[in-house]
Amino acid sequence: MNKSKHIILLATLAFITVTSFAQQKAKISISTKKVFIYSTVKGSDKPMEETKTLAFKALKQPVETQTLVFVDPNKTFQTFIGIGGAITDASAEVFAKLPKATQQEFLTAYYDKNKGIGYTIARTNINSCDFSSGSYTYVAENDKALKTFNIDHDRKFKIPLIKQATATAGGKINLYVSPWSPPAWMKTNNSMLKGGSLLPAYNQSWANYYVKFIQAYEKEGMPIWGLTVQNEPMATQRWESCLYTAEEERDFIKNFLGPTLHKNNMASKKLIGWDHNRDLIYQRASTLLNDPQTAKYLWGVGFHWYETWTGSSQNFENLKRVHEAFPTKQLIFTEGCVEKFSLDRIDDWSLGERYGLSMINDFNAGTAAWTDWNILLDENGGPNHVGNFCFAPIHANVQTGKLMYTNSYYYIGHFSKFIKPGAKRIISSPSRSMLISTAFQNPDGSIVVVVMNNTDQKLPYQLWMQGNAAETESLPHSISTLIIK
Repeated sequence: MNKSKHIILLATLAFITVTSFAQQKAKISISTKKVFIYSTVKGSDKPMEETKTLAFKALKQPVETQTLVFVDPNKTFQTFIGIGGAITDASAEVFAKLPKATQQEFLTAYYDKNKGIGYTIARTNINSCDFSSGSYTYVAENDKALKTFNIDHDRKFKIPLIKQATATAGGKINLYVSPWSPPAWMKTNNSMLKGGSLLPAYNQSWANYYVKFIQAYEKEGMPIWGLTVQNEPMATQRWESCLYTAEEERDFIKNFLGPTLHKNNMASKKLIGWDHNRDLIYQRASTLLNDPQTAKYLWGVGFHWYETWTGSSQNFENLKRVHEAFPTKQLIFTEGCVEKFSLDRIDDWSLGERYGLSMINDFNAGTAAWTDWNILLDENGGPNHVGNFCFAPIHANVQTGKLMYTNSYYYIGHFSKFIKPGAKRIISSPSRSMLISTAFQNPDGSIVVVVMNNTDQKLPYQLWMQGNAAETESLPHSISTLIIK
């Protein structure tokens, strides 16, 4: 054997030995790890309670009669950015009416990573939206040059809450911003409400408007992480709305908004297209991202969950198609809430289950960040200047100064408290359709598996990884977070 072949053989043997040792070490390390379980169960008054600690036992080959959730950390997918909610005018106005102690309870509940559920993302509105007490803009009528631009309106309620939320979150939050409508005089229907479109004569002024808003917020000490082009660009709403076809949004990004951001040193801002429901997401994404001149400005595609208004179920498969077709772009859930508020339903378990179903499927489809709608509303599901009252995870009775936690808050917390920014999604694969799950590996190496059961059955199962399994059970109408470390 010549010298070069001998060296190659030795290197190959060394690689095999090291690989075998690493695989053996991985199996040994899994067998010595513990599984800590936190559960929220219908009928229990102890949400997110640490219920038990499990140990792994060897189980090389499961059989068909066993129920299992298979986890494979060797297959990694998107990087997790975070979870949060929208700080709207309505949320900020309700917050301002609460006693100081209740305000602190609220901030801790959402933004404290140890005592709360650790929100790391926030969204807020540019100009008014339906969850404002009235319509407003930041400029005087017909000020095309935007010389009168100022954010005094936001200094009363929104800005103080954003700053307090950021401080409670540890001094940093990924804040992104979204417009519902340009000023009325920029639009074809001369109204901020009921649809209408941006007049071509104001394309550049409107692009400049985003920059003015971002500059004004950042001057106040609130860094802007990203922005969406337009909230729900295919919806003619009775509240603030503005319509863009896919081609119109493409051309506005390509010719105006994208270049304007870059000229103003904002190329690093995460620009998000669509910001509407999953039903039409592929058509919009393909129109935007198949155009290289538009795609170069876009960080990702945002989506909502309201396609159910048509009678459809949630179109999770459409997200997968976008992720498959455009894997270099991010998916971000930008808004969702349960509509048609009724105080009688404040304890309805289905509120949280809608969140759990969406979050698990959205993450499994490639979603990197997830943003709820209003973080706080009052005992009427508002304020809302067009009567579009909705649910939030937390409501406040402004008469008593007390908070009301829906189970949505806890369902969201099963993800946001335990999955850390920078985590990688890994495989989680249940053997029964009655269980749904997703899993991530945190930067510290811990593995987080979320398992949800929205059936009436108690389902014993085993968490299986690398030839080892830990026995547990999923109670009816429950969600559990299993942490392997």
